[in-house]
Amino acid sequence: MSAIKRDAGSPDKYDLFIQKIDYFQSLVEEKRNLQAQITEIQREFQEKIKPLEDELSSIIKKLETNLSRLEGSAPVQVSTPKFGRGQLGASIKELLQSNPDRTFKPRDIAEALNTKGTTVSLWFNKYGVNDPEIDRVPAGKDGKRFVYKIK
Repeated sequence: MSAIKRDAGSPDKYDLFIQKIDYFQSLVEEKRNLQAQITEIQREFQEKIKPLEDELSSIIKKLETNLSRLEGSAPVQVSTPKFGRGQLGASIKELLQSNPDRTFKPRDIAEALNTKGTTVSLWFNKYGVNDPEIDRVPAGKDGKRFVYKIK
């Protein structure tokens, strides 16, 4: 009986242990919240800067073409970047996700990614048809052409 009376007023080792765990858990939760905030800010930054980067690369490409015309020489062939396995699809999806309210022709996507339109069309015909995230909308005469948007 004396042990019960003595322990009722002061915290024992178990109570102290629980207090330490609660403090640790609160720190872990705070860390998770900060990581989530950082991730959200980075995502927003990428969403804002990606269209500007695409527009800048398009303008630079046009400037190089026009400059060669002004100089009277043959137009400079701007090399198109080679996309590695899966990179083209990821870039296409990223572009579509950054503009969810727009529909894109393969030519528009190619211009934004600074690659060839045939490369984009081939990717859509091979992989994009079965992609659950991309909506393929018939357009044009007899529905033989398609425009693409994110679902």
